[in-house]
Amino acid sequence: MGTITGSSFLPAEWYPQSGIQLTWPHAATDWNYMLEEVQACFLDIAREIARRQKLLIVSPDPDAVERQIMSTVNMDNVRFLMCETNDTWARDHGAITMLDEATPLLLDFTFNGWGLKFASDKDNQITRCAVEQGAIQGEYVNRLGFVLEGGSIESDGMGTLLTTTECLLSPNRNGQMNKAEIEDYLKRVFRLQQVLWLDHGYLAGDDTDSHIDTLARLCPDDTIVYVQCRDIGDEHYEALQAMEEQLKTFRTLKGQPYRLLALPMADEIITDGERLPATYANFLILNDAVLYPTYNQPVKDRYAGKVLQEAFPRYEIIGIDCRALIRQHGSLHCVTMQYPAGVIR
Repeated sequence: MGTITGSSFLPAEWYPQSGIQLTWPHAATDWNYMLEEVQACFLDIAREIARRQKLLIVSPDPDAVERQIMSTVNMDNVRFLMCETNDTWARDHGAITMLDEATPLLLDFTFNGWGLKFASDKDNQITRCAVEQGAIQGEYVNRLGFVLEGGSIESDGMGTLLTTTECLLSPNRNGQMNKAEIEDYLKRVFRLQQVLWLDHGYLAGDDTDSHIDTLARLCPDDTIVYVQCRDIGDEHYEALQAMEEQLKTFRTLKGQPYRLLALPMADEIITDGERLPATYANFLILNDAVLYPTYNQPVKDRYAGKVLQEAFPRYEIIGIDCRALIRQHGSLHCVTMQYPAGVIR
């Protein structure tokens, strides 16, 4: 079961990492119709990660993935886990790691396909599979009585959690619990001092019920980077304006306002009559770099990179074309999960 003690904490994403998990797309996933295109995007992400730190690739056919990547990826840093998968969204089916005096606690929550929208039976087994096969090491903590996705929460590592009411109060996740009960659960499990609930903001085409990692992100030095919409004609304008105003009211545990840095709203991308959820907030923090999604919008892509450089002045900022990922309604952060130091062998 695992033990969570008073000294346990939920590290921020910028806490020293052992590596990153990618769950590789294959022909039996929803990527089948554009497999070559999305695998090229995953290859770009894998190359940048493995240049710097360990990369754990989950796949039902690791040998096939190895053949794909071996000529361009630093294989010294790559580990494989053979496991059946429904899809590729590691952020939401990967273990959420807490630390207890530097001992990793691998929390396994239920992943139910973002509120029973999609099949998730295989993905929901990945964390247990990773622990049993020794791909990740630490103390396994069974939290399968609660539905929670990694993309729905942001931690500053010091007792504050940022989330959205739209997602965590979704009736198809933990509908038997009200807001106060969910907040109490989060505080107890993650040893938190406060939960900041964002009540506004959404992205058209998003399947997650407004995951926080599509809208606003906690960053070092009491900073929040968030998506800002300035176009009054954009369908997101009112909701994102309300989100911005609410962010201004949030306070740190010391009672100070957060430093707010605004990312641009990506220009509209339409496929088959549907607007896709292109967001610059869906970036991944590595030990010494930030990988962020770009959408072939040169002016806004560059501007987003400058904002992230301001938030992470000592990090290398690297854009990766993620137009393939948004075709299935996610982006760069959604397909990755970081593990703190000591977790990936």
